[in-house]
Amino acid sequence: MSKAFASQADLEDKKTTFEQLSPHCWAYTAEGDPNSGVIIGEKFIMVSDATATPAMAQDLIKQIRKVSDKPIKYVLLTHYHAVRVLGASAYLAEGATEVIASRGTYELIVERGAQDMQSEMERFPRLFRGADSVPGLTWPTLVVGDGKPGRQGSLEVDLGGVKVQIWHPGAGHTRGDTIAWVEEEKVLFSGDLVEYEAGVYTGDAQLEEWPATLEALRALGAEYIVPGRGEAMKGNADVNKALDYTKRWVTTLFQAGKEAAAAGMDLKAAMAHTRKSMDPVFGHVFIYDHCLAFDVSRAYDEAKGIKNPRIWTAERDKEMWSALQA
Repeated sequence: MSKAFASQADLEDKKTTFEQLSPHCWAYTAEGDPNSGVIIGEKFIMVSDATATPAMAQDLIKQIRKVSDKPIKYVLLTHYHAVRVLGASAYLAEGATEVIASRGTYELIVERGAQDMQSEMERFPRLFRGADSVPGLTWPTLVVGDGKPGRQGSLEVDLGGVKVQIWHPGAGHTRGDTIAWVEEEKVLFSGDLVEYEAGVYTGDAQLEEWPATLEALRALGAEYIVPGRGEAMKGNADVNKALDYTKRWVTTLFQAGKEAAAAGMDLKAAMAHTRKSMDPVFGHVFIYDHCLAFDVSRAYDEAKGIKNPRIWTAERDKEMWSALQA
């Protein structure tokens, strides 16, 4: 392979920022690495996206403890990917009693959580430092909704002085994406449904449905958003910039995938075709090349009618990477 697999060569630490957005909401961001959100009430704290390992979660806990000693009672899994969920056990010592996920996310953990854990650890070893501290898969204790998109069956959590609404707005990054919405402060915690100036990973996505889900988020009129990657956005205009950025990535990618499939291209040719439209717009952003290989594979599959994404395993990852580099 002419290029290091996925992000195995990415060993440089990123600067983290813990930033207050509103009276109760904070963003933990890391220069294009996965973000987390924090909501601090008068009684309890909620963390949205737990980090990749309990060891990696310690820095976020340290930042929280600089501003509050309240129990971190709730951990929200915005989706099932290992890099977002395997740090959840670190919060048990901080008062966590509930791990929240959507019905779709729970089903995905059952279906492919173990394979995803091994796959992601091999793709991005820097984010899984302290992997020996992971006790196993993270399982939700509280499952929200019935798998159908929309606010029916949503959960409202009162942290004391601030209420958090949690629901599955529709498929996109995965079929189980879950958001946290603090309506009184207009703060949206989107997970990887939204990114900004970073690679948009779509290897397990529902590309056809994703744009409509983004429009459902836009309709909330958020003034702040903590995206899955990239800086926290402040002001509705900048929130919309992040939504537009993600939508452009998804639609450009899927259009290229449909063209490649219709022309009968193989995967390597599909990658070359996709780069013609993606590289000029997105080629400069963090984790671009890592994401694009998996993204083209998924776009090509979905364009050929494979609705439920094929499960990524460590073996399949490397087979795909080799085919594109050959």
